[in-house]
Amino acid sequence: MMDVTVPYERTGRVNQKGRTRQALVAATRELLAEGINPTMEAAAARAAVSRTTAYRYFPSTRALLVATYPHIEQASLLGADPPADPRERLAAVVDDQLRRILTYEPEMRSVLRLSLQEGAAAGGPALPMNRGLRIGWIEDALSPLRDELPAADLRRLVLGIGSTLGIEAFVWLTDIAGLPREEAAATMRASALSLLQAALVPG
Repeated sequence: MMDVTVPYERTGRVNQKGRTRQALVAATRELLAEGINPTMEAAAARAAVSRTTAYRYFPSTRALLVATYPHIEQASLLGADPPADPRERLAAVVDDQLRRILTYEPEMRSVLRLSLQEGAAAGGPALPMNRGLRIGWIEDALSPLRDELPAADLRRLVLGIGSTLGIEAFVWLTDIAGLPREEAAATMRASALSLLQAALVPG
């Protein structure tokens, strides 16, 4: 008979376990917002659970930090009735991304740090930024251009715009260039839309 292991959170008091998991995630977000590098022990204490209990939900601090990231699973960010104009479509994606960065900056910075650690790709949960969702959203926004631009040019445009919209660009603009947060976001927006506009201008 095959031995099937059922995840801890899917057995017994499922609703209570769901609340405990969310409490640990919320506690970790609070610590990040306070500028504290969370440990499992600190998150457990803030959530008023034991360290042993915390490890039942998250096998490592890395897994806990990844859980704080604002996950989104939609293949498109454009809604049920998207505009036809690629400029409007891209603006909707850009504004969604920037709102997410401004709202969840500490969590995104934390996962960015994880991605830069040696051996980050080996073991543990996949990092959200490695899943290619941002590229998919931009491709979706620019899909009206598939018949107007050569595939290679469109791919370069998608990747160029993608490079302007992540937490990576935000950190560079705020930490290195010294821009205030809102100005950094505005710069990212202008850069993304300018790349599209330049691609639409007849050469």
